[in-house]
Amino acid sequence: MIFLWLAAWAGYTMAKNSKMTAEKLRAFVESTDLSKLHGADRVKAIQKLGNKLNALSAEERRRMRMGKMAGRWFQEMTEEEKENFIEATMPTGFKQMIAAFEQLPEEKRWKTIYDAITRLHEAREKFAANEPGQISQRGQTNALVLSKDLEEKVRTMGLKTFYSQSSAETKAALAPVLEELQNVMRASGTFRGRRRN
Repeated sequence: MIFLWLAAWAGYTMAKNSKMTAEKLRAFVESTDLSKLHGADRVKAIQKLGNKLNALSAEERRRMRMGKMAGRWFQEMTEEEKENFIEATMPTGFKQMIAAFEQLPEEKRWKTIYDAITRLHEAREKFAANEPGQISQRGQTNALVLSKDLEEKVRTMGLKTFYSQSSAETKAALAPVLEELQNVMRASGTFRGRRRN
């Protein structure tokens, strides 16, 4: 009986320690200087960062973005590395979500965007209340809203076209909004894509 209890405790401890968290991701980012890596080592480190990000739960992923934990790395990446990183870390079914979003009536599209932005604002307020030092230490968090200019471009060009023609920086800035759009659409039954976790 004691052996079974110890085995269960060991299994629980191993599972708990192997689960990816925003803090573990932060430790990895802070312990690795991307600017000093070259060639295969650099590619491997960026892939490792992407894998760690993909292993986060939706809540931990949101927390990571709010604290801009990987921001320094992203700024040091080349354009090609940024594009590859964004492609590798977007949720599964992301492109299908954009296509489904484009099929919604206009009123429903903008309600979905409004709901996503509202949820992100609520998450930001919760993050600021729970970790007030994170915002001041790292500067402002991601904007989490579509500026009037971006909103107008999305409205006139369509989300799919706008996203495909955007720079890596714009895609990275839009990522939290787009992920939340996917969550809102999934919750409303508009989209049933799976999340990469």
